[in-house]
Amino acid sequence: MNFLAHIFLSGNDEKLMIGNFIADFVKGNKKNDFPTRIKEGIELHRAIDNYTDHHPITLQSKRRLYPIHHKYSGVIVDVFYDHFLAKNFAKFSPVSLSLYTDNCYDKLMKNSSIFPQPILDFLPFMIERNWLLNYASIEGIDRTLKGIGKRRPFENKFHVAKNDLLENYSSFEEEFLLFFPQLINFASTSQ
Repeated sequence: MNFLAHIFLSGNDEKLMIGNFIADFVKGNKKNDFPTRIKEGIELHRAIDNYTDHHPITLQSKRRLYPIHHKYSGVIVDVFYDHFLAKNFAKFSPVSLSLYTDNCYDKLMKNSSIFPQPILDFLPFMIERNWLLNYASIEGIDRTLKGIGKRRPFENKFHVAKNDLLENYSSFEEEFLLFFPQLINFASTSQ
């Protein structure tokens, strides 16, 4: 799961959401440097990642990408699934995606004083370019994937991942729609 899903799976708990959002930038026991509920958000993020990485449905999605993307297949599936969450947001939330993302950005900015530096470096760009809302479009996902690819130190094919999405669009969407309700249930029982 990528940013949108991790934020969404935190429910309405702002501190849990902040921890879930910053978790990839908090290594090991550094989580203990944060207040309890933010630390629990970091732990929730890690539990969501573990559940997602080992779930049979996501493994099926990753297998489809593996011949081209190898070890990066999981990262790409996470981004694809954020696309399908954004596209199908009305199935999971009574709030519009646009209103939801604006609210998220407000909460992120309000809490930014505790963010690790790498997040502070990209947060203004994330908000300016409205990443969360733009996950709903193919162009937005393509920009996201290309950006991830540029930041990877090793050769990768993130720049062609959009083609994989388009070629297998209905299969990835069907897998997401089967998987995500299970993930919601897992996340809600893990909080």
